[in-house]
Amino acid sequence: MSLPVHLVDSLTDAVPGSVVEVDGDEAHHAVAVRRLREGEQVVLTDGRGTSVTGAVASTGKRFFSVTVASVSTDTRPEPAITVVQALPKGERGELAVEVLTEVGVDRVVPWAASRSVAVWKGERAVKSHAKWQATAREAAKQARRSWLPTVTPLASTADLAAVVADADLAVVLHEDATQPLATLDVPASGRIVVVVGPEGGIAPDELAELTDAGAHVVRLGAEVLRTSTAGVVAVAALLSRTPRWS
Repeated sequence: MSLPVHLVDSLTDAVPGSVVEVDGDEAHHAVAVRRLREGEQVVLTDGRGTSVTGAVASTGKRFFSVTVASVSTDTRPEPAITVVQALPKGERGELAVEVLTEVGVDRVVPWAASRSVAVWKGERAVKSHAKWQATAREAAKQARRSWLPTVTPLASTADLAAVVADADLAVVLHEDATQPLATLDVPASGRIVVVVGPEGGIAPDELAELTDAGAHVVRLGAEVLRTSTAGVVAVAALLSRTPRWS
């Protein structure tokens, strides 16, 4: 059984035999909710590739410490995957972020597509973005990831042109596309971008702007998937053809 994972701000000075202290909400959840006890083995990660394994040395109400037994450093996975996720309605946004994090996505870009039912403005935008970030954080721990994914600020279609142009491979999922995703050459390194549209579909002008920036318009299959699940299916199909899953 995998050891529980907790996120910390920094592991810069962690070496075998040293003690790492964890406080705040992360420690409160571990001690009060998970009932973490002295002597229990845990993994701490900084979300930037460094992790330590060790035994809990002490606990408090919003505090626990770990005696480091071993330190490991993982390089950032290649190719890195960015998913541009059009804002879905209800809680489907958090579902999308959760499964994308679990499958190994490096970056999630919330997109205010013209046909998105949900709208992020003002206080709602701040709260919604925070929910997506919190979802990614918790899903990363559940998936035992040493690299924490990034949830960027809300992007417009104009912002996406730069994201697509900077990619080594960029695809837009579209139900009317004639080119199957499986026919594309998938790079073994660099950045792959997957654009997922809203429930109402990607508007023609948005599609034109993305293709002008270099994106390939592709389909997954005959079935039409929900916006909250299409991204993870596409990412899995792509990762299965890279060294990350071979």
